[in-house]
Amino acid sequence: MLDNPMPLAERLRPQTLDELVGQDHLKNILKRAINSGAVPSMILWGPPGVGKTTIANIIANSAKMPFFTLSAISAGVKDIREVIQKSRLGSKAILFIDEIHRFNKGQQDALLGAVEKGQVSLIGATTENPSFEVNAALLSRCQVYTLNALAKENLTELINKALNHPKVFKDKKVEIKEDQALMRLSGGDGRKLLNLLELVVDSLDKQAVITNEVVTEIAQKKAAIYDKSGEMHYDIISAFIKSIRGSDPNAAVYYLARMIEGGEDVKFIARRLLILASEDIGNANPTALVIANNAFQAVNVIGYPESRIILSQCVTYLACSAKSNAAYMAINKAQHLVRETGDLSIPLGIRNAPTKLMKEIGYGEGYKYAHDHVGNFVDFEFMPEEVKGRTLFEPGRNPREEEMRKKLKAQWKDKYGY
Repeated sequence: MLDNPMPLAERLRPQTLDELVGQDHLKNILKRAINSGAVPSMILWGPPGVGKTTIANIIANSAKMPFFTLSAISAGVKDIREVIQKSRLGSKAILFIDEIHRFNKGQQDALLGAVEKGQVSLIGATTENPSFEVNAALLSRCQVYTLNALAKENLTELINKALNHPKVFKDKKVEIKEDQALMRLSGGDGRKLLNLLELVVDSLDKQAVITNEVVTEIAQKKAAIYDKSGEMHYDIISAFIKSIRGSDPNAAVYYLARMIEGGEDVKFIARRLLILASEDIGNANPTALVIANNAFQAVNVIGYPESRIILSQCVTYLACSAKSNAAYMAINKAQHLVRETGDLSIPLGIRNAPTKLMKEIGYGEGYKYAHDHVGNFVDFEFMPEEVKGRTLFEPGRNPREEEMRKKLKAQWKDKYGY
């Protein structure tokens, strides 16, 4: 065993912004804030293990301000008020709240007054879109900084820092022959990468030769060691989504239970179901989106533990539903076409014509109002000339979308190939 009980990621935690690996797009912004002596309240939004907590610590140390930290998982309104009271007794403090997306409205409201009055500079860390999870009043008083997943070169730099550090692996000779498994299992999470590296080296002899096979074998045997504290988050949500997409309600509810038992945020689960209802079911069963949206609203009202029942109902319904990704594929194709062709000219007949001049030069000329025609349909060209006839929406092969296909075929004949 290594003689230092502190995890490798913690021992190698950067002390300055210059030492921070990745996030180059933010370093100068943060340096200016620190040097100005006026650290703004901010939300650091990004995936796990990319430096959110590290940045908060660096800011506090560099700005030489009192530093308080709370975890949204365990802290309540009372804890928030205690920190605010302490900050009143001295100079302005920094309050770091990890996983701020788990704070409810009451907890966030308890922060608002202190942030407004400048008693504390709030630094919130979240893996979730703050537009959804942080209330508007608090969010409007914070700068939102997006942190990127670490690229392969960043992860390689972290490995080299560990291997070249004089006090890390000092009793072992480490040779990395292959690093693909380290990269794949870390998923862009620097903390996970370093802790996995430590786990692998710790499991090998003094001549530690690291290969993909070795890493995979050790990781599978000791997953609970390096994957604790919810780091299987993305693997499980992937299995969960793919089980619903694959129409297996048994597997889907199993992974739902895994997430619930692991303490996953129920709102995170409900949000993923909303996305799936459109991406994987869509017009094959439009009610799926209604069910998923109602489940999301209900989960927000009910909370845990009862929300598990609502989620189970929604998950099993979505898993058993007909599936179609036609709407998802249509917007993908449309966006690709726009990027490929640029800003094509809008046909004059469907341009807005609010002024006399616009009407005189042909805006709106020839437009046919669909509701004035039989069946509320008229054969008219709506696409730009350069891409007319291009098929972007291809109805799926299910009863509901087959009806769409028949209707489109009857209306547009062979124009779109239906």
